Amino acid sequence: MLNMKIAVVGLGYVGLPLSLQFARSCVSVLGIDVDPKKIDLVNNGRSYIKHIEHSAIAELVGSGKFSASTDFSLVKEVEAVIICVPTPLTKNREPDISFVLETGRAIAPFLPKGALVVLESTTYPGTTDEDLRVVLEEGSGMKAGSDFHLAFSPEREDPANEQSKVKKIPKVVGGYTPACLERATKLYGRAIDTLVPVSSCRVAEATKLLENIFRSVNIALVNELKLVYRAMGIDIWEVIEAAKTKPFGFNCIPIDPFYLTWKAREHGEHTRFIELAGEINTRMPEHVLHRVADALNAQQKSINGSRILVLGLAYKPNVDDERQSPSYVLMDLLEQRGAEVAYYDPYVPAIKATREHSQFAGRESVEWNRATIGNFDVVLIATNHSSVNYQELADWAHCI
Repeated sequence: MLNMKIAVVGLGYVGLPLSLQFARSCVSVLGIDVDPKKIDLVNNGRSYIKHIEHSAIAELVGSGKFSASTDFSLVKEVEAVIICVPTPLTKNREPDISFVLETGRAIAPFLPKGALVVLESTTYPGTTDEDLRVVLEEGSGMKAGSDFHLAFSPEREDPANEQSKVKKIPKVVGGYTPACLERATKLYGRAIDTLVPVSSCRVAEATKLLENIFRSVNIALVNELKLVYRAMGIDIWEVIEAAKTKPFGFNCIPIDPFYLTWKAREHGEHTRFIELAGEINTRMPEHVLHRVADALNAQQKSINGSRILVLGLAYKPNVDDERQSPSYVLMDLLEQRGAEVAYYDPYVPAIKATREHSQFAGRESVEWNRATIGNFDVVLIATNHSSVNYQELADWAHCI
């Protein structure tokens, strides 16, 4: 029984599969697109996407569960509108959200009160809240969050992958308000097995960008390595297959990349990506220092003269190896600015002499008790050992 009607705007590689999945889930789906050829094909049960069979469309169109139109005024008949339009870049590699805004302007005059609008197009954080919302409010005369609902749920298509059906891919959903989120999760819950609610549209937008930036960065890294290893006469594919056998790192992570950058110069290659990664990672203690300063400023204090406890000296949780640990860098930076610094680490009872930070040799870990922890202005968690009682820390510390 069809007890809900929605519209999906944009019947491309995202919108068409999504429409079919909702139609299979007892939802009446109206597909809207500006391309009349797509509309004719859909209404005649024909597919224009290779991995989607004609029969998949024909069955749903024939049963009345799915239809298509170029008429945006039909939005007045639906309970929800899902926007799946392109978001390309301009020639200057700047975001072009014109299709999103044009869609918003097209549907706004016909948007029923209480309806839900969801944007699925990949975009920058703030698009839904700052850009699409304004267009919808201006065109409809209503307010998001009270008169209509607004949400963002990034598309996650994997065309032609039989193991990645729309129904099976976890769906991230963020709402403009908690009520908007609730409405959006109820909608997607009809058609998608696993939902991943997040706190806002911005978080959902940022999630999609992180997913693809992570992959883009990894692709670029391997491309750079391919050029370097080719110059050295090394087969990158053999290296990758061998490297896949070790799914973990060691304390030498901050050091090893620079061995390759040095050798690459001998072969006329400049490893910009590797060096940039090293620069960013090296700067992170400075970022943490600024966060500590902000926390102290909130207490009307400065780093100079404050007592600061660094929790965790080891380079990673649950080990006693502190080589290449950024905790030393943090302690050094804090002391340079006049802080009185101590540390607690159940795995490192005393600091051994090191070449890089010899000034800390002989220092011992403080005791773990209320009186000691409560005597510090700030506790900085640098290494999150699992044996630490974080509830006690929360009860005892003035600021974490």
